[in-house]
Amino acid sequence: MPIFCLFDVLYKLKLLSPVGLFRILAAIYQYGINVMMLLKVAERMYGHKVALVDDQETITYHELLSQSEQLSAMLKQSYGLASGKKVGILCKNHASLIKAIFAASYTGADIFLLNTEMSGEQFKQIVEAHDFDLLVHDVELTVLIQQSSYEKATLLSYHDQLPAINRLDATFIPEPRTRTYSSKINLLTGGTTGKAKKVAHKPSLFNYLPPFVALLNRLQLQRYQTAYIATPIYHGYGIAFLLLYVALGKKIVVTSGFNAKKACDLIKKHRAEVVTVVPLMLHKMMKHDADSLRSLDCIASGSAELSPKLVADAYSKLGAVLYNLYGTSEAGLNIIATPEDLHYSAKTLGRKITGTHLHVLDDQKNRCSVGEIGELCVKNKWSMCSRNRSWIETGDLGYRDEQGYYFLCGRVDDMIVSAGENVYPIELEQVLFQHSFVEDVAVFGVPDEMFGQRLKAVVQLIHHAALTEAELRDWLRPQVARYQMPKEIVFVDQISYTHLGKRDKKQLRNFPASENPYTPM
Repeated sequence: MPIFCLFDVLYKLKLLSPVGLFRILAAIYQYGINVMMLLKVAERMYGHKVALVDDQETITYHELLSQSEQLSAMLKQSYGLASGKKVGILCKNHASLIKAIFAASYTGADIFLLNTEMSGEQFKQIVEAHDFDLLVHDVELTVLIQQSSYEKATLLSYHDQLPAINRLDATFIPEPRTRTYSSKINLLTGGTTGKAKKVAHKPSLFNYLPPFVALLNRLQLQRYQTAYIATPIYHGYGIAFLLLYVALGKKIVVTSGFNAKKACDLIKKHRAEVVTVVPLMLHKMMKHDADSLRSLDCIASGSAELSPKLVADAYSKLGAVLYNLYGTSEAGLNIIATPEDLHYSAKTLGRKITGTHLHVLDDQKNRCSVGEIGELCVKNKWSMCSRNRSWIETGDLGYRDEQGYYFLCGRVDDMIVSAGENVYPIELEQVLFQHSFVEDVAVFGVPDEMFGQRLKAVVQLIHHAALTEAELRDWLRPQVARYQMPKEIVFVDQISYTHLGKRDKKQLRNFPASENPYTPM
């Protein structure tokens, strides 16, 4: 299988030729197995094509490689980066971030991509846990560093006077270099307030071929020229697509932070054919100006569940262009739903990709039958646990149908037991989304003296809609089981989300209870 994947990738990258193979071997000889090798191959094939467009600059593949090499030499000579050193990168999406990733990898240092939305307390914990030798950061995040115990070297991403990546001396000539092999890209998972977990990804030529091939075959990415990365590159989803687009020689558009109007304008201006989003981003862009998205042939959505209403809306306005990607930071990409799969069912995660072993397990860790809900557990060669071949418990509940499609039923800790029945909040959410007046909804469990736990629904109505709690209950009653009827329904002006594009149910729990709690008959 790995050899077949390798030939498939080389063919699609136009490298299955004596010249192409020579380019790969020459890049490996010069750089070793790391992401700079990937950039070198892209530079040899697409040197004068535009590689990157951000808010500050437009650079070609040749310029990206040259500037990354110069930066790498400076990081090594001025900051002592080398194998065994650690560099933390605390940046939003821009060219300096991308140059820093390639440059630091070439020094052999381990890279830690840090969440720019993290709290001060979490940053303090990360600094104490990992003892970075260098921090590369955006200027607006300086205060976060100053309030921590970090005392080692720092380098700004952009600045007009202080040392910064954008002020790299173009006359700086790198010294002769030896090959570098040991460089890991570490993702820190765990949200913005909890204790972060390190997820290390070390470049492996063979291990990452199956997800690479799956994206090429199912999303047909080699057909497109311009890609917009709207998701943060410091997440696994963002960095994976960045490296994939570089390998394909795409024009990559990035911008610092997400704004629906700006995102729509960028897609229209650059006629982007591909965009990586979380569902909330797509919802906001379509609500702002769906017509500006008509150049898109592939919308890759991930990191949060798609609502059937959003799937239908995207299809009606843009056609069959929406893809759903399922994966985790620890396990990587494992399931893809194509537009045809979403036509089969707007609720499906899709089918697993080749090389993924995926079991649905019950509480006793026994395999569930078709249609039976359990925890999704994954094993593959590109996960953080690939070396010891262990299974990863994703924490997600779901099931597989007879056709091999997988469906999500929420998180393990979302499920409640109400009067002896297992109740899944996502099922009520999906029903409520079908109401024409409902814009957004979040459902979760709350304590109940009689039934142990019950559901609470927080509902956001569309603009100018008028709907009472009693009317919504009357509409809901014939469509759900009695144990699924919410104990409380609270109407809010706006559903709050985390920076990851997931409903912030911790915050939503604090909304006041309804004055007329409902008891099922």
